[in-house]
Amino acid sequence: MNAQQPSLSWEDGAIVTIDQRVLPHATRQLRLRTVDEVIEAVSALAVRGAPAIGLAGALGVALSALRHQLPGGGVDRAAVREDARRLVAARPTAVNLEWAVRRVLTRLDEGHRAVLDEGLAMLREDAEVNGAMVRRAADLLVGLLPDRPLRLLTHCNTGRLATTAIGTALGVILELAARGRVAEVLVDETRPLLQGARLTAWELREAGVPHRLCVDSAAAAALATGMVDCVLVGADRIAANGDVANKIGTYGIAVAAARSAVPFLVIAPESTRDPDLATGAGIKIEERGAAEVTECAGAPVAPAGTAVFNPAFDVTPAELITAIVSESRVVRPREEPAALPDANRLGDAVAAMARTLYERGWMPGTSGNISVRPDPAGPTALITASGRDKGELTGRDMVAVDAGTAQPVDPDGPRASAETAIHAAVYRTTDARAVIHVHAPYTTAVAGRWAREAAGTGLPLRDFELLKGLGLADPSGTEIPVFPNHADVGRIATEVAAHLRDRPDAPPALLIAEHGVTVWGRDLAQARNRLECLEAICQLVLLDAGNWPARAAAVSPETAVETTPWEGQTA
Repeated sequence: MNAQQPSLSWEDGAIVTIDQRVLPHATRQLRLRTVDEVIEAVSALAVRGAPAIGLAGALGVALSALRHQLPGGGVDRAAVREDARRLVAARPTAVNLEWAVRRVLTRLDEGHRAVLDEGLAMLREDAEVNGAMVRRAADLLVGLLPDRPLRLLTHCNTGRLATTAIGTALGVILELAARGRVAEVLVDETRPLLQGARLTAWELREAGVPHRLCVDSAAAAALATGMVDCVLVGADRIAANGDVANKIGTYGIAVAAARSAVPFLVIAPESTRDPDLATGAGIKIEERGAAEVTECAGAPVAPAGTAVFNPAFDVTPAELITAIVSESRVVRPREEPAALPDANRLGDAVAAMARTLYERGWMPGTSGNISVRPDPAGPTALITASGRDKGELTGRDMVAVDAGTAQPVDPDGPRASAETAIHAAVYRTTDARAVIHVHAPYTTAVAGRWAREAAGTGLPLRDFELLKGLGLADPSGTEIPVFPNHADVGRIATEVAAHLRDRPDAPPALLIAEHGVTVWGRDLAQARNRLECLEAICQLVLLDAGNWPARAAAVSPETAVETTPWEGQTA
């Protein structure tokens, strides 16, 4: 395989590629003629690297369209789409696979030749994209570190084998070497399949670039002792906020690089970005078979029956990344947070608010949840993940859910709490863009006591100046609904939705007996302000308990309820 030869091509109705499983000891060509053969090659890592598997998937759709031709020139679209679904499922983490398959499917109605033409166009574009990306990243590095040949560290394989030509991070290294700017490359072996040792070292040897193989666990020591000027890696998926999924071990290197003040660059095409994924928390991490760890070349290296944790990827937070370089732009997550998408800023804002409310004692431990809709017309809401300590949340601890149904966008991702159903009920029936559910002490106490001692489901409040903070049409008084605390949270959500549908002018707040308070607004700030006003009102109610019937009086005679003095209190 010479420097000009693409690693993947189309010849006579077959995908022709190099079997990366047998490198560097043998060079074996594969000819993939069926969708099943493509799926097997991608799943077994005979074809690997996010751009390469994307292009293999695109050409796999072309194979399917060729096979499922109909008399008259059309294709069996249902059969091709089913093959496309199977191709996308072959490796779930790399977004390029789904992106490429979706792109060629846009030509399906035009026939199998149009699908193939689109796939071949993508092969040609890959070399152009990689060339532009590599030059941009090399120029950036020369500007960052202008004074000397560089000592570089890379992880996994990101050369021609991972794309079709030139490569991503390894392509940058070769470009720098051509400019006389590389002193040495440390190549992580990259467990469990040793793509660095087998593939990257092979590509560097072929190119004549000085390099040494580095045990994965020694990378941090190399960074700490000043042996590395810059880390260069690729990516399999980049979330909207700049979080990056890459081969397992990347996160640890990024932490060590940040600790050692060494630049950490991610080189990946725009097709690797997933703008619909708010943060890296939603990236599905592929876990591979135990034998990849417990065996070496078929020989056991661990006791029989040893349990294995073998994720293929990890997620590096955006704040650890110096720059993400694509063919069209350079994004610096550490320095340019304002340039990142709204979803990132919203996730960070939710986390910051949760930490603040935790410090006030309103979200103790893992209790409470906050959600926000990035797009008021969109179907998705971000909500704090279940079971996470609210004093330690970050923007990555968000779960994307359907704002109307409360179902997670990624069923295999982090879990949202059952109370998400209440948030969804609010979103379905109001124009809210943010919902806060907390266990603030005064609202919680008032809700519980009112439910136990008052004959009515609504807490009537009047003549509180703070009622203006709820944005009511008539700020002189209102009635806050108090819902029973059913064990089935879905039942609470159903009752909330019914209440709000029947009362379009209802106040933007509700109480759940012995449980807490939920408020909402046009944004997080307004929802929080309303929460603080209601909590302060309930504090005043409790402080003035002797005048409870007067302070918690009905708004009007039509909504009057019988009130019962609290224990130890005279009416």
